Amino acid sequence: MAEIQEKADSGKGGKKRSKKMSVHLDMTPMVDLAFLLLTFFMLTTSFSKPQTMEIQMPVKPENEEELSPLKESNAMTIILAENDRIFYYYGLGNPEENPEVIETDYSANGIRKVLTSNRVKSNPKMVVMVKPVETSRYKNIVDVLDELKITDTKKFAVVDITDNDKELVAQKIGQ
Repeated sequence: MAEIQEKADSGKGGKKRSKKMSVHLDMTPMVDLAFLLLTFFMLTTSFSKPQTMEIQMPVKPENEEELSPLKESNAMTIILAENDRIFYYYGLGNPEENPEVIETDYSANGIRKVLTSNRVKSNPKMVVMVKPVETSRYKNIVDVLDELKITDTKKFAVVDITDNDKELVAQKIGQ
């Protein structure tokens, strides 16, 4: 609490001087209140949990014979190009097949609609390969992985882009 202390009269010279008063403020209750508020807010706040996506990595087979080659009809390739552009085609991208490369976007009416199409969902063996170019942004990879999770796509892989894929995209951009 605050209290006022009075100094005694010096008694020199016979003059009466006014009494000097000094104020002493006890800060203990204010410090106690500050710590009570601090502990209250620390205990009642909820901390945000980091959002993570669990990815199960494939187990390497013991024999190379256990690896089965992927058929053209069971493959879909998504290419993440620069400037936030996204292309896709069905197949493995063999130059002899000359796949039709289609440009889309990252919206719900773009790549999500493609991933929920009959051609992808009706084939249980469909494998979606995501191939980012060197100049694509990390955000684009995360967006595509989110769309794969939203559409409940079971089999997908992030793969290095090939020269054939780069040529297909360059032809599509040049049109």
